[in-house]
Amino acid sequence: MHFLASSPLIFLAILAPLIGPSDAHHSAAQDVLDDERTAELERKWSFEWAFSGISTFAHLKHVKCLTRLEERFDIAVVGAPFDTAVSYRPGARFGPKAIRAASARQTTFRGFNTRAGMNPYTSWATILDCGDIPITPFDNAVALQQMTEAFQELGSRAAAYGGHPGETEQERRPRLITLGGDHSVALPALRALRAIYGQPVAVLHFDAHLDTWHPAKYPDPWASEQSQFTHGSMFWLASNEGLILNGSSVHAGLRTRLGGDGWGDYDDDDRQGFLRLSSDDIDEVGTAGIISAIMGRIGADTPVYVSVDIDVLDPGLAPGTGTPEPGGWTSRELIRILRGIEGLNVVGADIVEVAPAYDNVGESTALAGAQVAYEILTSMVKRGGRREEKGGVRDEL
Repeated sequence: MHFLASSPLIFLAILAPLIGPSDAHHSAAQDVLDDERTAELERKWSFEWAFSGISTFAHLKHVKCLTRLEERFDIAVVGAPFDTAVSYRPGARFGPKAIRAASARQTTFRGFNTRAGMNPYTSWATILDCGDIPITPFDNAVALQQMTEAFQELGSRAAAYGGHPGETEQERRPRLITLGGDHSVALPALRALRAIYGQPVAVLHFDAHLDTWHPAKYPDPWASEQSQFTHGSMFWLASNEGLILNGSSVHAGLRTRLGGDGWGDYDDDDRQGFLRLSSDDIDEVGTAGIISAIMGRIGADTPVYVSVDIDVLDPGLAPGTGTPEPGGWTSRELIRILRGIEGLNVVGADIVEVAPAYDNVGESTALAGAQVAYEILTSMVKRGGRREEKGGVRDEL
């Protein structure tokens, strides 16, 4: 026994003849039964109703993508729960949770978009909910660094569908849709895009406010360098850093008051190269005119970042936001415009300033935010123009 105990290989060799082929066959048969049972369990219990399951955006698979290098995706929904750069009402840090909850009726079995003729959730694209960036609420400088690094980390990875001949650098990279958070999250997103693509991008900015304000326009006797980073100055900072393509960007839905006694805010905005479309313009030219102006300014090929501040909507319809301004667009008008600009080359997007503490009992602001995300996501998938068919044929939609 001492000999056998000290020689496990010999011991196994002696036992081997006793383990007949029937045991191996039994093991293979058990594997088949296990696979069949697993498939049956999946069939019975994997389904989720709109009102059930853990809350992810549109019931998408949740992955903490920042810590999972092996998980590849084409489009990621990312939460940025940050709101300590606001000038009025806080609360948008809870926006990602609210928008995810409001997206519950978006499912793979009820996701077909009639205007696009496709279901983005069953398309060629791998779409994940990558969770939230763990942003500090105590230090805005650190928060800005965290968001910039997170966006660059996720956006610089290889897309799940990438690696095909003839692809451009933009096609090889995934797209990010950020759920804010206050509007300052656009600055780190633009910094990341510049680092990834090596060039500035156009900005399509839906908002009641300019957000190109010089930081000095906020009167503060205790001003500091860090205080320049706000949800109303981030495009001024981005423009001065060379992140925005001057002359190809658009504000849409404006109805803000200006500072001081004149047109100085517009002069600053002109220097940053934005076309201004006011909320009132829709009464003169309709949604078709707004769509035409946007497409004419940006074009179909220019890389563009779409930034949607939910306060572009009238607060009577979307009260859950930090800086509400009466006289805004309806959700139907905004959705129609988003559908009309599906030809844009969108390389990133955000939906920001949803603050559920101020929303109504029907959560109409969060619902609008979820629908905006769905429309942008659909256009990204359609513009991507790729879907796997038999034989892996690349189909341009």
